Amino acid sequence: MTVAEYNSCVDKYSDGVYRFILKNIKDEDNAKDIVQDAFVKMWNKRETINFEKSRSYLFTTAYHTMIDYIRKDKKQTSLENVNEDNYSVNTGFSDTKEIINEALEKLTDIQKSVILLRDYEGYSYKEIGEITDLNESQVKVYIYRARIILKNYIGNLEVVI
Repeated sequence: MTVAEYNSCVDKYSDGVYRFILKNIKDEDNAKDIVQDAFVKMWNKRETINFEKSRSYLFTTAYHTMIDYIRKDKKQTSLENVNEDNYSVNTGFSDTKEIINEALEKLTDIQKSVILLRDYEGYSYKEIGEITDLNESQVKVYIYRARIILKNYIGNLEVVI
């Protein structure tokens, strides 16, 4: 990868990577640090990275850096510890974005990541698998389970809108 191609990657992908990380960790400063770290790692390996695969490399690196951050800063919860009563909402909301963000917080870290990569960033199952080190079947299962949780939390879409 040349310097011009690297600069092109920064221009094209920095906003998308930042949005993806910020949606997952909800901390602007740490999200910026993670994105910057991903670009530094990309710069250090620029000779070995193919420009056509730079987007995937960047998201993969940022994802793994984010996972390291999450593991350091908080304990991961398992589904056995989750109260299922928290998955339904009976209050009326007028802000759809607020409802979706609250629903995303009900997901585990891996579920949130695969949902955001699939539905927010538009990655294919195969690309998500490469980014998260999962096979396609695992990605599909995590997305399916996350969508069930989101559906149960949000409830009827007509109530939201």
